This record gives sequence, C-alpha cells and structure tokens, in this order.
Amino acid sequence: MKRTLVLLALLAPLAAWPENSDQLVKAYSDFAGSDANSRSLVDGLRNGKEVALTDGKTTTTFTPPTGKMGNGNVKIALALAEADLAKRGITDPTPEQIKAEMTGILQERADRKGWGQIAQSRGFRVGELMRSEHAERVARVEKPQRPERPEKPERPERPDRSGRGPR
Repeated sequence: MKRTLVLLALLAPLAAWPENSDQLVKAYSDFAGSDANSRSLVDGLRNGKEVALTDGKTTTTFTPPTGKMGNGNVKIALALAEADLAKRGITDPTPEQIKAEMTGILQERADRKGWGQIAQSRGFRVGELMRSEHAERVARVEKPQRPERPEKPERPERPDRSGRGPR
C-alpha cells in the first residue's frame, strides 16, 4: 500500500501532461501564430520531419536534429522555447524567431544534453516550466471533469458483543 502511494505521488505531476498531439497543437497555437503552424511544429517534432512555419507572406522550414520525440519531450521543448522567448520580451514570435529558438534547443538535445541542463543554461528549471500557468492551460484542454464523490453514509453503531450483560 505504501509503495502504491509513493508511486502515485511520483506520477501525479505527469497526469497534467497532455495526453495526445491534438492537445499540444491547441495549447501552442497562440505561441506558433496559428493552428497550422502549431500542427506543423508538433507533427514535425513527433515524427522527426520538416517543420514549416508561415506568417502569411513567407514560410520558413527546419528539420529537428533530434529525430522522433514523444509528446512529453515535445511539450518540454515547446514550453522551453516559449518561456525563453518571453524572457527576452518576445511574446508574439515570428516563424524565424521560433525556428532559431527551436533549432538551438533541439540541437542541444541532439547533442545528448538533458532537459535539465538545457533549461538551466537558459535560466529555467524543467519542473517550474511544467508547473507554470501554461502547463495548467495545457492540462485543462479537453480534460473531462471528474464527477463529485458521493458522501459516505454514516457507520451504524456496533452492537456490544462482549458477551457480558449489564451488571
């Protein structure tokens, strides 16, 4: 029982992570500038394929040097890129700025650096990024509401079974 509780406590932060690529696409649409750019980013990172970002006039492309990535790694990469650009005052990045930031982060990852090292070099901690307001926004995307628990009935009073009668 104790092991189960410890395991659940360790896995609880992961429950807030996006469950699928569609949730990531929705969560990062504002950052990417459009749903199409967000879809290209998420799909490109997930499949190790070319990412095409456009602002309506020009299109910029890059291929992630990391190869295929899981949703968790995609989430960390995007959260780190968004936070690092915002730290520099860029809250509405151009496709070229996103490309530069993402290729820098992804090249470090391809060079076998851990997410903690990459985040620390930019002045962040991965845990803080995952618990940020943005991470909460991602967790709320299409997350079904949990039904309320019914109240427990009161326990009936236990009969005296001591075998002794009143004295």
